[in-house]
Amino acid sequence: MNQGQTIFAQIMEFISHDEFRRCVQRYDGNRSVRRLSCWNQFLAMAFAQLTYRHSLRDIEVCLRAQRSKLYHCGFKAPIRRSTLADANERRDWRIYADFARTLIDIARPLYADTDLGLDLEATVYALDATTIDLCLSVFPWATYKRAKGAIKLHTLMEVHSSIPVFIDITHAKVHDIHLLDVIVPEPGSFLVMDRAYIDFARLYALHQALAFFVVRAKPAHPRGRAHSQRQRLRQGSAPAALPCPSAQPLGGPPSRRYNVQGENLSPSVHKGDIIHIATEYTNSAVSNGLGLD
Repeated sequence: MNQGQTIFAQIMEFISHDEFRRCVQRYDGNRSVRRLSCWNQFLAMAFAQLTYRHSLRDIEVCLRAQRSKLYHCGFKAPIRRSTLADANERRDWRIYADFARTLIDIARPLYADTDLGLDLEATVYALDATTIDLCLSVFPWATYKRAKGAIKLHTLMEVHSSIPVFIDITHAKVHDIHLLDVIVPEPGSFLVMDRAYIDFARLYALHQALAFFVVRAKPAHPRGRAHSQRQRLRQGSAPAALPCPSAQPLGGPPSRRYNVQGENLSPSVHKGDIIHIATEYTNSAVSNGLGLD
């Protein structure tokens, strides 16, 4: 007979009970609670996430099938879907948001020395958003289309550790670009984004914050060369193909910066403003034994 702990109980041992207790006390989460404590609620939702449960009924049936092992998994009492539904609706969400940030702060140093496979010492972050469909009859406030409800999950993920460092949940109608007004860029870090985040005013704000960004260009975005800088080789050196640094004017409609309420936060970057795209050619010249005048 197996005398050891269940896998779920072993995983939960890595969770700090003291940190969770502090988050609960901060918002008085267990006030007037008779059956399902915040800790048991967390265990039920963690079990649902790890075992891919799809509904409250699915959680209840699965746990009831292993009723004799619930105590060894950390549950103090059987989980009922009505009680769990009331807890999910009424408990302060900030308890679990603060606890998630605590777990992130604990986990990130464990992956600090992970090799990304690139000759890059700076931290690389990936920024993206995904739309989560919701049932309109249950969430009438989440109207996205005429017969569809949804919310949008914005995530800033640390690439080398695959750990999200910032998560924001908004209405599905909020554009992805607005997250750039919320996040605080880390100086010296690289931010990798999709073409949905092209907004010159916001990208320039990242530049002013000493952060670098990599963003995909829109295929139909108008651009052309304004001028080029001529390069001359040293006398007697072998010819080599070197990229030519140039300044390219990017056209298109004005780039506006609004918050969710529609208030203008900064002046627009108008069509024809010059965005200097510097091509790094110095390293190539040095590696080829060439010089620039």
